[in-house]
Amino acid sequence: MTQLDPRQLRDACGLFGTGVNVIATRHADGDHGMTANAFMSISLDPPLISVSIGERAKILPHLRQTGRFSVSTLAEGSERLAWHFAGRPVEGLANPFDDLDRLPVIRGALAAYACDIVNEVQAGDHTIFIGHVSRLLTDPGARPLIFYKGRFGVIGGQAPAPELCDPIAEAIW
Repeated sequence: MTQLDPRQLRDACGLFGTGVNVIATRHADGDHGMTANAFMSISLDPPLISVSIGERAKILPHLRQTGRFSVSTLAEGSERLAWHFAGRPVEGLANPFDDLDRLPVIRGALAAYACDIVNEVQAGDHTIFIGHVSRLLTDPGARPLIFYKGRFGVIGGQAPAPELCDPIAEAIW
């Protein structure tokens, strides 16, 4: 088996445009958060989502101790918050958190989820946490902050939905 260069994999994965999220938890010593794009919907019934956290992330032991996490999907214009929680602190930043089911969530987020951890899966140098969503908030009028090729951006516009196809023609696909 050939050894793949980790930087090459990271660059390739960076070609997949994603939303930007702040993963957070409330610990006895305060609120902790980190920026991540490794977030995924797992199941609608029961309502499950997952986040992937690097083994060196400072938030990792707090997640294990609290057994809970929140995900705040950042809206357009939240670049300063994304950088702050990515380890580049913004001087004088006011507390950006609101409360959702006793967890910190980013005020003005596009969507926010409060979760109880139901499973933890070791995957290489990351841990995947599966959370049962207990509460959520959304702002359907907001626009997402996007991460692509190592940079933040915004959606310029959306393509119109395709017209309904003929079911027989769909089967040919």
